[in-house]
Amino acid sequence: MRSSTLIAAAVLVATAGMTGCGHTRGGKSERSGEAMQPTREVPSSAEETAPLRAGDRMPAVEVAGMEGRAVSLSGLVSTKPALIIFYRGVWCPYCNTHLGALGTIEPQLLELGYQVLAISADRPEKLAETHEQFGFRYLLLSDSRMEAARAFGIAFKVDDATVQKYRGYGIDLEGASGRAHHMLPVPSVFIVGTDGVIRFAYCNPDYKVRMAPQDVLAAARGAVQ
Repeated sequence: MRSSTLIAAAVLVATAGMTGCGHTRGGKSERSGEAMQPTREVPSSAEETAPLRAGDRMPAVEVAGMEGRAVSLSGLVSTKPALIIFYRGVWCPYCNTHLGALGTIEPQLLELGYQVLAISADRPEKLAETHEQFGFRYLLLSDSRMEAARAFGIAFKVDDATVQKYRGYGIDLEGASGRAHHMLPVPSVFIVGTDGVIRFAYCNPDYKVRMAPQDVLAAARGAVQ
């Protein structure tokens, strides 16, 4: 897809002043103490989302693996600290570029004792496509029903005009997720301990701006201290 190639060439991977959701470590936020359940209403824009923050407890939600089987996110995290990456889907060149960039620090993350979980709105079949096309070594997980993204407070509904514009670019949100909800996650980075408490959170409503790998590594190192 020609337009995607041009976009990928101009991708921005930056911290941009760490805007977005709270990213400080330590202490409890006013919402901490209980796992949040999926919101009743999904915001109509990325700017209106209310992501979980450092000190909040990770919600108890299920996602799906490449084979389509349900996977407890809490169960995964209880065995090993996790770097959780929420991305939009295999159709997004910004996401693919960012995931590829994060691969440069994966050995250090593993050495620190982390597992890397990459979650998208793609249906399980699309995860296999992502794995085959890009060879990512992360554990790819499907949140096609957007329950995890909603529980983390990062889900928003794409307006009809944008859905149509994406179709003009050859991007079919319904085909990617297998559902007609037209929801996407705000690209985000969460670091979660085995106790289920979020140690670090970064979310930026501007999907073109991503957290630089070295900043992710610095946050991961700080979270284990």
